[in-house]
Amino acid sequence: MGLVEVTKEIPIEGCLLSGKKSRINQNSGNNEWYTPKYIIEAAKKTMGSIDLDPASSAIANQTVQAKHFYAKEQNGLNQPWYGNVWLNPPYSRALISQFSLAVINKRQDYNQAIVLVNNATETIWCQNLLGACSACCFFDNRIKFLDITGKTCGSSMQGQIVLYFGINHQKFVENFSPFGSIIMPYNE
Repeated sequence: MGLVEVTKEIPIEGCLLSGKKSRINQNSGNNEWYTPKYIIEAAKKTMGSIDLDPASSAIANQTVQAKHFYAKEQNGLNQPWYGNVWLNPPYSRALISQFSLAVINKRQDYNQAIVLVNNATETIWCQNLLGACSACCFFDNRIKFLDITGKTCGSSMQGQIVLYFGINHQKFVENFSPFGSIIMPYNE
């Protein structure tokens, strides 16, 4: 599977490969959804540590506990990426597309990455991630994200996928297979 080129001249936010609008466009508009601890723990067990979270906040980092994070004001898209990266990007159409491309374009700069996004497989950004990842896990239920106070918000509106970029495939399988189906894309 090849990388689908995305340019600023075409609408990249949540585009369908067929040109129709995606259901991902129907989100709540809230970008402040925090990852539950059990997913962060699986990511840490897989990668050994989380050195960088390029799309975070002080509140989110209380759970993620990345050694370094970029908040919205620092714009992680324009910052260096390094080490073991955790990414639960903002789910707005423009930002999820931009962060998805950054994961691919900055691949030579970091060791490993784990990315949590909606499983919007009909979008260009998701197809790009699937085409570049080493392995992925489609969750068998909808994640109950946390709100700004750390309380569970109820189930998300869509299913999620975690994508792994790195060489520790077996650790990824061990740590994420309890959550759903593991796929190892064939990428030449």
